[in-house]
Amino acid sequence: MARAINRMSARTVQTLAEPGRHADGDGLYLVIDQNGGKRWVFLYRLAGRRREMGLGSLRTISLAKARELANRARTMVAEGEDPVEARQAEAPSPDPAPIPSVPTFAEVAEAFMGERDGGWRNAKHRQQWRTSLMNYAAALREKPVSEVSTSDVLAVLRPIWREKPETASRLRGRIERILDAAKVEGHRQGENPARWRGHLEHTLPKPGKLSRRHHPALPYAEVPAFVAALRTRVAASARALEFIILTAARSGEVRGMRASEVDLDSGLWSVPAERMKAGRQHRVPLSRAALDLLAPRLAVIDRNDFVFANSRGDMLSDMAFKRLNLRVGVEGITTHGFRSSFRDWAGDETDFPREVMEAALAHMVGNEVELAYRRGDALEKRRQLMELWASFVAAENGVPSRKASRSQ
Repeated sequence: MARAINRMSARTVQTLAEPGRHADGDGLYLVIDQNGGKRWVFLYRLAGRRREMGLGSLRTISLAKARELANRARTMVAEGEDPVEARQAEAPSPDPAPIPSVPTFAEVAEAFMGERDGGWRNAKHRQQWRTSLMNYAAALREKPVSEVSTSDVLAVLRPIWREKPETASRLRGRIERILDAAKVEGHRQGENPARWRGHLEHTLPKPGKLSRRHHPALPYAEVPAFVAALRTRVAASARALEFIILTAARSGEVRGMRASEVDLDSGLWSVPAERMKAGRQHRVPLSRAALDLLAPRLAVIDRNDFVFANSRGDMLSDMAFKRLNLRVGVEGITTHGFRSSFRDWAGDETDFPREVMEAALAHMVGNEVELAYRRGDALEKRRQLMELWASFVAAENGVPSRKASRSQ
């Protein structure tokens, strides 16, 4: 029967803490000393004698390298040669072997991002990683990754923790992942200095308690009057903003919308994954008001044209909505804020489940297990909700009826 080999994983060798020998298989062992030190040994038998060959510390020899050295020694034993004696003959000098150089934080970061280059959600997400590490973690770049400490991480995070809490929180997570990768590769030992739970949470304020920049939103009771004012204007930006309000979509999703994404017969708009924040396709049920807005535009453009193009046929600028708000006479609100207006209305004025409201906003609600089992997108329930929202938006007096019925 063949011997079991490669029993351990890179993560296992880093997390094992019990003193003693831990077998990887076929003579290769990880030895953990009483003081916590970890080293590799290869045990073999030659000419009736049992021998032990040291392969080096886990600090300098990764699991993959240890397997390579053990396999080389195993071949020598099979040929009747003693690997310990051979090593002594090759290295008569008593000087120890040089310790392999430790990569810098920047080198590990580049390798980490390079290996995931094809798995990023989109080019923007990949660029955000590189930009944040270049701009805010520059002090770590040339430091040997094994020497990055908690004080180093704090020195990077503290200057932006309060001023830019969202950026700082994402940066901390990215540094943590890079240092975890360095540990798996055998370049670090001990706890991760960028870890939040049980570590940095005792030093830095919780991100949720820091002042956050919310998107200023129009109170939902004022939305019907705003839409009525929009309908007096003929610009493409006015129709696009009205459509954004009717669908509770994000600005970029609508500005990049092409005719081929809309199915008027089924009343459905399919937003491709590359234009969605979550990186997955989103189906938007279109209310009668949204369909009435789209139909005349789709009748005069090609499938690949932008539905709401500017005068040159190009995608609208987000600034067009800001200028439009000022012309309508409303200041201090953002386009994104209309999503909040919709969510407040849905929570206050309807009895739809929270999951349906969040699905209408393309938000993913629940933990990984819940999401795995909830494969549907509540399309028909969302269709009812969006019809109610369109009716409210069109209300002449702007006063909503309380707790609108789903069967309405």
